[in-house]
Amino acid sequence: MAQSETKANDRAFAFLRLNERQPKPRSRGVTEIRGPYYTPMGKRYLQDILETMGAYVDTLKFAGGSFSLMPYQAVKELIDLCHDHNVLVSTGGFIEHVLTQGSEAIDRYIQECKELGFDIIEISSGFITMPADDLLRLVEKVQQAGLKAKPEVGIQFGAGGATAVAELEAEGTRDPEWAIAQARRFLEAGATMIMIESEGVTENVRVWRTDAVARIINALGLEKVMFEAADPEVFAWYIKNYGPEVNLFVDHSQIVQLECLRSGIWGTKSLWGRVLTYKG
Repeated sequence: MAQSETKANDRAFAFLRLNERQPKPRSRGVTEIRGPYYTPMGKRYLQDILETMGAYVDTLKFAGGSFSLMPYQAVKELIDLCHDHNVLVSTGGFIEHVLTQGSEAIDRYIQECKELGFDIIEISSGFITMPADDLLRLVEKVQQAGLKAKPEVGIQFGAGGATAVAELEAEGTRDPEWAIAQARRFLEAGATMIMIESEGVTENVRVWRTDAVARIINALGLEKVMFEAADPEVFAWYIKNYGPEVNLFVDHSQIVQLECLRSGIWGTKSLWGRVLTYKG
């Protein structure tokens, strides 16, 4: 291979050391980025992201059911582009909306997700109340279709819609042990990763529930959970307290900032030069 071709596949300034990262497919230090939601995302926009930072993106997550507003072929092209860059694709928590339309809609939803090439169907229930056994049946149905089920658990009632702090406070929160017990049942059913809802923990709260984070990690470990952290202060806190291999969900606009922190090349005053890995 010519030297110029070799350099095209290498990181610029490769002689400078970075924190070592597990290669894809990763089981730790996983980064999921938000796809279309706050801004549209077409094939050319996504291609720019993946051509420059694709090595650090593990999953693209559609949000708010945005794919249901888009042309079928456009959704397919985005998914195929992700797969070209070894990036998995998740539906996000849209299944809550589908559940309101009955079991036949659920079957058709899972089938179309498979046809389009989705890898992961998120099983969320922030806005609805369902028995845990029903959620487990959804996990099993998704896995029987050959897709990965990614359950979402949290401590906040009514989570998922950027509701005002006062309104969420009125709804109340659950004991973290409830979320931990539910997550354990999902993992026993075959789920490979649990998404931890940020509302009630670090989002739309007056004081962060860092105690809840500690209890979840102590009970479940780092590899099995992913934390929603779509705010720089939040993902910086997770890395500062739990290291660069914590699994995080961020907005696609934040992938560079997050990876600079994970790699140890940049950071805020409290983080710069302090995020390290050792693979001896």
